[in-house]
Amino acid sequence: MVLCLSYLRQTLVILAIGFGCAQESSVFTVSTHDLTVLVNANESFVIYASNNLADTVNLTLVKQHEDHVDLDPESFICRAGISYNETIVVTGLAAGHVEITASSNSSDTWITDALFVRIVVAKSQAIIYTSVIFGWIYFVAWSISFYPQIWINYRRKSVEGLNFDFLTLNIVGFTLYSMFNCGLYFIQSLQNEYGNRHPRGVNPVLLNDVVFSLHAMFATSLTIGQCFKYERGQQRVSKTAYGLLIVFALVVVISAGLAGGSVIHWLDFLYYCSYVKLTITIIKYIPQALMNYKRKSTIGWSIGNILLDFTGGILSMLQMILNAYNYDDWVSIFGDPTKFGLGLFSVLFDIFFMLQHYVFYRQANKSSISSLTTDTEVQSNGQPNRTIEK
Repeated sequence: MVLCLSYLRQTLVILAIGFGCAQESSVFTVSTHDLTVLVNANESFVIYASNNLADTVNLTLVKQHEDHVDLDPESFICRAGISYNETIVVTGLAAGHVEITASSNSSDTWITDALFVRIVVAKSQAIIYTSVIFGWIYFVAWSISFYPQIWINYRRKSVEGLNFDFLTLNIVGFTLYSMFNCGLYFIQSLQNEYGNRHPRGVNPVLLNDVVFSLHAMFATSLTIGQCFKYERGQQRVSKTAYGLLIVFALVVVISAGLAGGSVIHWLDFLYYCSYVKLTITIIKYIPQALMNYKRKSTIGWSIGNILLDFTGGILSMLQMILNAYNYDDWVSIFGDPTKFGLGLFSVLFDIFFMLQHYVFYRQANKSSISSLTTDTEVQSNGQPNRTIEK
């Protein structure tokens, strides 16, 4: 789920166009570092030359790939001591990603360090909008997917059927994910460290990532609180889960100690936290699936959660495919199959849960509902209550 959100972030970054002005610390700057242009269409950006240029400079734009865009002009002269703006018209030729940098005849290469533009050439504006819509739909679906389980627990006044290992792994995973997002979004030193490693990169964490992870941690904590308040039967966190938590804790504590001792950077510590989160994403559904199998029932496990998660997962993968087609970037899927594979893995688990609920254990679920109806009738006639698992 969480990995697929990275494609929403990429789409928002691609569509975001920032405007700036010349900075005193740089001779050449640009109006935007990110630009989207359609095939056979034109867009533009502005290069600013400050008046502190000591010598006249012949500036030439350099394209990472020659066949994606056409630039007009590709070179121009900036005279010393004069502020100068040059508008560059970009024509899309073929879908893809291309980075524009610059070279000059000056021996001071640092003067062009801030002059770079990441250009995305797209085949269709409609696909861009569809991709963004899909992204927000699955963002909302995943955000509200926690509440059907909370509602079922509240209505039943019981958490029987909800696996505690799943909840334990989930809260650890979302806590680590929140640490990663908050660290890169709020802590300037970490942002600077990321910028030093990726001078022309974009911070991968946006505000929606921070909100999602903190909300997920809150909703999971609320569900765990229900486990202490409501009937839970003989359910416990398993020894296997405790063993995994010890391993994860050792990874986090040791990496934090190494970062505190300046053996590794704090950014590396956040990356290690994210790796633990990825591991949890792979294994967290297994305990619940096994529990349903042993009980031969899905009563107590919210199918609403699964349906929303499935909706989000399908739309996220469709968004990946749309973006890959629109930007001719199939490498993002097949060149790095881990991201797409994890999304597919979650969807397959959702399908398995739906089969358990609607096919494998359908009769058991119906029997439980019938028992609840009988119990309600008995209670309405003034007879003693009895505990019914639902």
